[in-house]
Amino acid sequence: MNIKAIVFDINGTLIDIQTDEGNEEVYRGISHFLTYQGIQAHRWEVRDEYYQLMDEQRKASIEAFPEIDVVELWREYLRRRPEACQALHPEKLKWMPRFLAEMYRGISRYRLQLYPEVKNVLDELSQRYKLAALSDAQSAWALPEMRAVGIEGYFQPIIVSGDCGYRKPDSRIFQAALDGLDVLPENVLFVGNDMYRDIYGASQAGMKTVFFSSNQGRKKASGAEADYVIYQFAELRQAIAFFEGRKRGGEGT
Repeated sequence: MNIKAIVFDINGTLIDIQTDEGNEEVYRGISHFLTYQGIQAHRWEVRDEYYQLMDEQRKASIEAFPEIDVVELWREYLRRRPEACQALHPEKLKWMPRFLAEMYRGISRYRLQLYPEVKNVLDELSQRYKLAALSDAQSAWALPEMRAVGIEGYFQPIIVSGDCGYRKPDSRIFQAALDGLDVLPENVLFVGNDMYRDIYGASQAGMKTVFFSSNQGRKKASGAEADYVIYQFAELRQAIAFFEGRKRGGEGT
């Protein structure tokens, strides 16, 4: 295989992240913040409306694999409160939805770190291949998290499902990565940790796949089979050698 580019899933593949959106402290913190904006809402009211708005977005979508827009969700939350429009300066109303989205994620997050050897491997690969990132996530969360762990600069493009309105395994999101790379799918490896969303989706798009069996993601999915499996991120070096060796030597395992 003539590898020209590698596309990576982010969370569960590059970044080891743990969040708990059910944590009461998330909604308590937002409720208390809203009090200072002239908005009275109990923590459970905040929680219930958040999930209601998320459900409304998904039901309004015509996509097979719909994705929410969390900033728009909080914008709609504020729209439904006349007291917010009356009490807040228009400029504050403009930036507050993103602030609420970031606060929500920040309070719900317990762990944010790279898997071992990620940075070293990316340093090596970036000298030889085009690298892209493709994530089912929100830009308000994914991009700051990538910056926080020091990997944002390795990838061009970075495709985030929240900007598209649909998520993996929709073929269009994989095609967006291929278009950004300007590389044919037969020359691209996809590395991911979810057997259905990542491996099945990338395979359907014509890419070869490496499944990282990390502490996250589905390990099995009907009709999905990875071309290579790794159990530590550092083993990606061996996976790449396998694909390139098969091209040179005509055989592999």
